[in-house]
Amino acid sequence: MTLFRPCIDLHDGAVKQIVGGTLQDGGPGPKENFVSERPASWFADRYRQDHLRGGHVIKLGPGNDDAAKSALLAYPGELQIGGGITCENAVQWIEAGASHVIVTSWLFDEAGRFLIDRLQELVSRVGRDHLVIDLSCRRVLSGSGQPAWRVAMNRWQTLTEVPISFDWLDRLAEYADEFLIHAADVEGLCAGIDAELAEKIGSWGGIPVTYAGGVSSMNDLQRIKEASDGKVDVTVGSALDLFGGNEITYSELLVWNREHENL
Repeated sequence: MTLFRPCIDLHDGAVKQIVGGTLQDGGPGPKENFVSERPASWFADRYRQDHLRGGHVIKLGPGNDDAAKSALLAYPGELQIGGGITCENAVQWIEAGASHVIVTSWLFDEAGRFLIDRLQELVSRVGRDHLVIDLSCRRVLSGSGQPAWRVAMNRWQTLTEVPISFDWLDRLAEYADEFLIHAADVEGLCAGIDAELAEKIGSWGGIPVTYAGGVSSMNDLQRIKEASDGKVDVTVGSALDLFGGNEITYSELLVWNREHENL
């Protein structure tokens, strides 16, 4: 059944919520919805106290390693870590307390071509049970006129050759314990979810999937639950009072999980 999963997004060493499409290399900095005065470890400890599981820590660029390690130390074995993960550092993050490493960009070359050998090597290092593949995506034009999405890498700036399709989900699921899918076009906007994407991934029915992007009310959680038949979990960012939002309260999400965990 659809559950809330917590997150900690890090930028320049601070816990932030940003508009995803504004995170670019060079030029002005990203548009920030929220910058916390509290450290990452505070959020991780809060999640530990409330027994929330399956959350993720995302390092958005350099300068976030110390903050990420402090979060993992506060809630060892229960948080996933993503951002700059490669075969060379993945084991170190598992040893630092991450339950899983989350990987996207390293699985592609500069042109966005998928590199299966890298995925296989990563699995050989950390094991399938410790790997989450991030399939965060953007909408693209489709020849059939039907909704379509393509995986985006490099902080969602570069489209890859990988579509969100059942064939690709089946293929990649052989190597991963879970998928994390941000709807990059609505990330950070608090303007509503991409319900068609939630329905697409929910109708697949393979390994666990967590959706992120655009959640602006508790109604959006209900929409994801209904669109995916309860098969897709959800994370909430800028709309959450914990991150300066005023649309959803953290206590509401705790109640949601208590009501849905045993369904």
